[in-house]
Amino acid sequence: MAAQPDAIFVEGLDFFTSAVDRLDAPGWQLSSPCEGWVALDALGHVGAAVQFGTMLLTGGQPVWSPADPPGAVVEGEPRAWWAAIAEPARLAVAGVDLAQMVDSPMGRRTVGDGLSFPALDLFIHAWDLGKSVGAELVVPARVIDFTHHVIDPLPDAAVRNRGVFASAVLAPSDASESQEFIAWTGRDSLWSPSSNH
Repeated sequence: MAAQPDAIFVEGLDFFTSAVDRLDAPGWQLSSPCEGWVALDALGHVGAAVQFGTMLLTGGQPVWSPADPPGAVVEGEPRAWWAAIAEPARLAVAGVDLAQMVDSPMGRRTVGDGLSFPALDLFIHAWDLGKSVGAELVVPARVIDFTHHVIDPLPDAAVRNRGVFASAVLAPSDASESQEFIAWTGRDSLWSPSSNH
């Protein structure tokens, strides 16, 4: 049985925070594995999604309007901005009823379903942030299993598009499980800050 989305989400907050803590002020303008994004854009994208989810969980009616570039939503010092988002999210998820129905941009769905994608996104974008500064973060096997549990039942057209994952990339023959997973999400698992991407 796959892990519960609330547990993966909270673990993802910690994992993403560990990536955020690797970057200093100049680092936020480094290129990232996400085409056209610098590290600050990956942070802004994740932070905005987590804020949105926290509002839903606490009874708000947020409107989803992504910024372009995503980093434009980050105010002040990036690590402090993220910390101010992560803690309320952690509190909102504690003891939540995963079966509760809520309105979301995807229509009526359970809290568990609504948490699932942001949960896995935290790990994938943490990997992006790590790569921006040349670090290789390893996505845990249970998160990989959870992601396949969430994504595999969905039609390809719903997953392989600009808003979710690019087409899967072939991983090197000696790739680790984490690198194979990253390639499956449409990223070059061997990407480096000096790559011409």
